[in-house]
Formats: sequence, C-alpha cells, structure tokens
Amino acid sequence: MLATIWSGLDTSDIVVLTLLLMGAVAFLISKIFGASNQSNRYTPKVATVAPTLKPTHNQSFIDRMLNENRQVLIMYGSQTGTAEEMSGRLAKDLSRYSKKAVVVDPEDIEVDDLARLKDVPDALLVLCLATYGEGDPTDNAITLIDYLKGGDADLTGVRFAVFGLGNKTYEHFNAVGKQMDAQLEKLGAKRIFPLGLGDDDANLEEDFMRWREAFLPKLAEEFSWELNTEAETMRQYRLEPVEPGKALFKGEFGRLGAFERPRPPYDVKNPYLAKVTVNRELHTVGKSDRSCRHIEFSVEGSRIRYDAGDHLAVFPTNDADLVNAVVNILEFDPDVPFRLINTDEDASKRHPFPCPTTYRTALTHYVDICAPVKSHVLKAISDYSTDENEKQHLTLLSTATEDGLKEYAKYIVKERRSIVDVLRDHPTCKPPIEYLLELLPRLQARYYSIASSPRVNEENIAICAIVTKYSIGDRQIKGVCTNYLLARDVEATAPVFVRKSTMRLPHRLTTAVIMIGPGTGFAPFRGFLQDRQYHKKGGKDVGEMHLYYGCRHPEHDYIYEEEIKEYQAEGVLTHLECAFSRVQTDKVYVQNKLWDTRERVWAAIQDGAHVYVCGDARNMARDVMNTLQRIFREVGGKSEPDAQTFFKEMEKSKRYQADVWS
Repeated sequence: MLATIWSGLDTSDIVVLTLLLMGAVAFLISKIFGASNQSNRYTPKVATVAPTLKPTHNQSFIDRMLNENRQVLIMYGSQTGTAEEMSGRLAKDLSRYSKKAVVVDPEDIEVDDLARLKDVPDALLVLCLATYGEGDPTDNAITLIDYLKGGDADLTGVRFAVFGLGNKTYEHFNAVGKQMDAQLEKLGAKRIFPLGLGDDDANLEEDFMRWREAFLPKLAEEFSWELNTEAETMRQYRLEPVEPGKALFKGEFGRLGAFERPRPPYDVKNPYLAKVTVNRELHTVGKSDRSCRHIEFSVEGSRIRYDAGDHLAVFPTNDADLVNAVVNILEFDPDVPFRLINTDEDASKRHPFPCPTTYRTALTHYVDICAPVKSHVLKAISDYSTDENEKQHLTLLSTATEDGLKEYAKYIVKERRSIVDVLRDHPTCKPPIEYLLELLPRLQARYYSIASSPRVNEENIAICAIVTKYSIGDRQIKGVCTNYLLARDVEATAPVFVRKSTMRLPHRLTTAVIMIGPGTGFAPFRGFLQDRQYHKKGGKDVGEMHLYYGCRHPEHDYIYEEEIKEYQAEGVLTHLECAFSRVQTDKVYVQNKLWDTRERVWAAIQDGAHVYVCGDARNMARDVMNTLQRIFREVGGKSEPDAQTFFKEMEKSKRYQADVWS
C-alpha cells in the first residue's frame, strides 16, 4: 500500500515529504532531550564542578540518633550565625562527657520527624533560637516553629532546654525562645533547665556563658554522665593538605566556580555576584563628619526579583590589612592550599567553611576576624601562650566567674577587641592557623533595607549605608561591611541576595501611609515613594503619603533632599515633617514632629492609614511607639489599656509595621 502511494508521487512531492519527516524527527528528539534539560529552568548548559561537601544522609535525623546511639538533638534558629555557632559550642561541650550530639538546621530536615524523638532512649532536645525583627522566628526556623505551634507532636518523655537570643531594645524581647519554651512543655516534654535569655544589647556572650556554665553540670546530674577530661582538648576538625593544581574555593559559598558560572535561584548559600553601578556620597562633603553611601547593584539577567521594603544581603570581605596582620603575627604561608575535615565522620557538616581553599581566602572571605572574640576562643588559644601572665589573662577572660566576666565585659566587649587585637596584646600566643580558623565564627552577610522600587528599574537595586568608623584609644574600629562597600568602585562586584520582608505598602493604592524614618531609616520609604510615583504617573489615584524625616542638620546629612522635594512638587508626598536635631538649642526628633501634628496623625489613622517605622530600635522606635499611644489617649480619647489594645490591633492587622535595628 505504502509502495503504491510512494510510486504515485513526483519528485517535488517526495522532497516535501522528506523534509516534513526530518522536521518531525528533529522535533521529537528536541522534546525528549529538552525535557531532561529543562527539568530545572535554572540549570545552564555548562559543565559544573561537583561540590566537595559531604552527600546528605538519606536517613532522617531521628534514624541517625537511633542508629548511632545519640541521645542529644540540638536545633537552632539563626539569622546572623550566632545561634548556629552556640549550638556547635554546646555540641563540643557534650564531647567532654563522651556524648555526640546531632546538630540540625531546621531548614534541612522534615520537621514532622520530630514527633519520633520520643522513640530515642533518654532523648534530650536543646533549642538555640534567635528572635528576629518584631518577634519573628529566623528564616531557617519558620517551618519548625509553625510545626511546634500546631500542637500535633507528642513529645512525652523527651527532656528539653531552650536558650533564646534577643535584644531588649526590641518590643518583643526573645519572643520566639519564650514561646517555644512554653510550647514544648505543652507538647509533653520535660524542662530540665530554665530558659536562657540572651540580650545582644548588653552582653550576649556573658548571658550564654552564665547559662551554659550552670546547664552542663545539670545535664551530668540528670543523666548521670561522667566527665572525660581527655576530651577537653579534642579538635573538631583535622588538617589535610591539598595537592597543587587542585581546584580551590576562592570566596564562593556553595559550589566551586559559582561566581564564574552563576546559577539561580540566589540565596544565602548561593549569592549572586552583582556589579556596582553607582557608589556616591550622600552627606555634604566638608560639612558632615560622617559618610553615607548610596550604592546601586545591577542584577540584570539574574532573575532576582524584589519588592519595595525588602532587604538586600551583602557578603563582605575582611580588610586586607587585618588579614596580613594575622599572617605576620602567626608567621605562616597564607597561600598554602588546605582543607579541614570533621573528625566526626557522621557529622552533617564536613567542613567549617568551603574547602579546599587557602589560608588567605579563608581569612578574607569565610571567618570573622573583626568581631569581639568569644570566650571559648580565648580559652582554646590560651594554651599556646608561653608567657605565664599572658596565659593567665586569657584564661581569666574565658572563665565564667564574676572576675572573669567583668574583665571580659571591659576588655573584649566594651573596648571591642578582635582576634587581631588579642594576638597583638599577647605576643607569645601563637596558635596554629588551622586551629584558629576552626575556632573563629563564620563571616556573615549584612542586611540593608532596599532603597528603590522595581517599578523604576527591576534590574537595579539601591541601598544606603552609614560608614562605621571610630576610635577607641589608639585603635580604629571599622564596620566590616560598610567599609567594604565604601571601597566598591563602579564596575566592582559584591555577592548579594534578596531577603523578603513583611514590610509592604497597602494593596489598595488609595490607602494613606505614615512613614517615620530618620537617617538611613528613610531607605524603604524611598522605594515606597517611587512605587506610588509610578502609579500616579500612570494616571491612577494614590493615597496621601506622610513622611517624618530626621537628620542632624539640613546642610550636612539631609540625604535625598532633592528627590524628596520633587516628590512634594509632584504631589506624591503630601505631608513632609523634617526633624533637624542639631540646628536649634533643643534637639528635635521625629517623635516630636509626630506629636506636633497629632490631630492630623489621628485623623489619618482613623481613616485607615498604615504606619511604618524604620531605623534605630534602641530609642527612636520606642519613643515613636509611646508617642502614638499618647496620641491615641489624648487625641483619640482612649484609656491607657484601650490605647495599648488599639496599637496591638494595628500591629496584628499589619497597619503598624517596623523595620528597626539596634
């Protein structure tokens, strides 16, 4: 039959049919192979280098505990790495009792497996939980907290303890730690030690030292553990040399070559190397004694998306002079390639930071050499001092006695001494560089409120930052990230990613907003104004925008002054109240301007206005909150309890939102 049809066709018909057949075959091949290539739309068609990280265990963390006879589970909620570091320190402390803990990032597990913890004999659960923002859990702990709040887990028979990390300048001090301490008891678990409340506004390290010093003996008593004195000096990682020519990490975080071969999505484990397109001074040169930078990053082609109100995270590098100082003090070759391997073969964290790499890269990109030194680091390096006085001082600094804590608070915390300062002050202390790298905390990303709207340019992200630089005695203290940004010229790059925020403009464009933001607290409101300006130019009605703006002097640090006046002229910004604190004899702040316009503020709130606060948490945010409640009482006629209830209802309904820092 086919032969008959084929014989009846002329040459042109055969050519056409052949071409159609070839096209169909090509289409089928592309569909078959394309399907596998497109299974992840973020995977580029380039060769990738396999990461050196240990493969993830297929078994759950509960199965690991059962199979490896481990009774202690430590979970952390960490935004800046501190709670994670403390969890690691607690795990190392337990090795002194010949116990191996399982340390877990809740983001990496199936949280409903936690219900099986009661199957582990003599199970102990320790939570180190930071409270982020306005009483919120950290990003990595959201799923865990939601699961525990759900109340489905039966933890009868499990013993637990919680250490919370917070800051008393915030209204909801240690809210997450307090909630989980109570919730675990509701789920049937038994509290074996009181909740620890760390305060980062005072001395978080001292709070942790005091709690830990009492907690460990209680554990030994509860479980009849015996101290293993030989475990005191056990190392967590062993040094392994790397053969020449081996591919090395050069500052990447997740996989080798990530910056040369970028692959979205981008996050804390896979930041995007963004190009700086603008880096300009916002303060008046010659009049202001400070520096505030406006910096824009190009994310063109990265598929990074953001909204006005989100945060941009920036990974800084350490000052090269400080890196060289460590090299010179400890006298080692900084360009030797190496890796650190966890001595616990079953540990989920095989390396303390991306390995293999060089000592210079580790000191530059991966460990924090600028932060005040933690007590456990001081204790560990004290053994390497050959001078007895130096050794005694380092030992004192690391001891949780009243004298030790007092000296630590003065010498380390108040005077902000870094590892470089400590090594300089104790010249006979020469710990091996690989051990020091094991001890030091990871260098963390810094977060900045985004000062732009994607309505203007979705492939450009702006931030603004005050450059931190001051002196204590003859030592100059410099903010790691702000000075890193200061040195980023146009065309330079920096690793970044976007963190979503809950701070959002109302969905309804006609809803009025009251924005309160002194200094760089204006940043998210610049994005809000750009957003509303875009809609207004598009012919849409937009609601009133009230701005309470604060700075020291209109001729010194009135950042974005010209733009603000343009928003006024266009009718986007309907009410502007500037508080210049150092122009007149009596200082004037945004909360004073808020009270001066109290009738207008109350009327706007009564009509449904949303209130936003951004900036300093220690004084400004608290004073603004108190002023608002005073307006509710004295203008709105509410009693004090009713004013507080009204404010809480505004918070709950997201009509009052704050993005503050200490």
